[in-house]
Amino acid sequence: MTDRTTTSRDGIRGFRAGDGPQVVQVWRRSAPTDPVTADRFRSLVLLDPNFDPQGLRVAVEAGRVVGAAYAVRRLTPMTGTDLEPEQGWIPFFFVDPAARRRGLGRRLLTDALDWLHGHGRTRVDFSSYTPNYVLPGLDAETYPEAALLLQSLGFRTLYEAEAMDRGLVGYRFPKDVARRMDELTAQGYRFATPSDDDLVDLFALAQNHFGPDWACTIRACLAAGTPLDRIVVVRDPSHRMAGWAMHGAFDAVDERFGPIGVLPQMRGTGLGEVLLHLVLERMRARRAHSAWFLWTGAQSPAGHLYRKTGFTTTRVFRVMRREAAL
Repeated sequence: MTDRTTTSRDGIRGFRAGDGPQVVQVWRRSAPTDPVTADRFRSLVLLDPNFDPQGLRVAVEAGRVVGAAYAVRRLTPMTGTDLEPEQGWIPFFFVDPAARRRGLGRRLLTDALDWLHGHGRTRVDFSSYTPNYVLPGLDAETYPEAALLLQSLGFRTLYEAEAMDRGLVGYRFPKDVARRMDELTAQGYRFATPSDDDLVDLFALAQNHFGPDWACTIRACLAAGTPLDRIVVVRDPSHRMAGWAMHGAFDAVDERFGPIGVLPQMRGTGLGEVLLHLVLERMRARRAHSAWFLWTGAQSPAGHLYRKTGFTTTRVFRVMRREAAL
């Protein structure tokens, strides 16, 4: 393993000022299916409160960046005071095509794992780091060599996440969903764009029933300027917030749908389907040609709802984990 204190131009080392443009360029060459822009790299990595430049392991040959592996652990808790002291993540790694077949990917990943291990991380996930994940996990069909490498290093699949897409050209609000919305409204349910004050209950709903990362995602996108009309909320007859759906929450991409959530005890009432179509209707009104998202469980209630609504699977990701004792 390369000495991390080396001053040599070559080897594996932590990120330094001036590396960013080369990292972005090599990323694009290495993963053309999932390219990145400079501003997205800045947002996902450099502006992440958990970013440690020593965790972004950069491979340099002849003074040029030829690969990278990003290791991250919590420096700021997602919620409360929990820093998840045993948990680490590798959100991405890549090697320039011209530098492959020489074991560089294995050396980079091993170096990143050693760095996390040195900080007490005995459990490492690829690549479901929140809130700034690049992809939900590994697309083994697109990156078969990466799948073999991760498996050889002890990563095992925990579960799979599906990305889905639905065209919106010619979209019409379904009549049966409109009827169900009318029935729910007659019962006292209220669907609306949230007001500023509604956000208090929305954050509580997302955090308490769906995880702190969902609440953080909604809060961060609104703080960055996402308009409130990208969100539809529903309150039940007792005025309790029962669910929401939205688009434009990630990277300000209007065609990216989600997240969506309905209180568990209210599933099966049609609330989720109404929320989904209310947001699709708004997306089409903004001239979106499609709706897409990266992450759902194939057999989850949401997965079944999406397929019923006309979404089809575009990619499958393996969420993978490696565990090792200190």
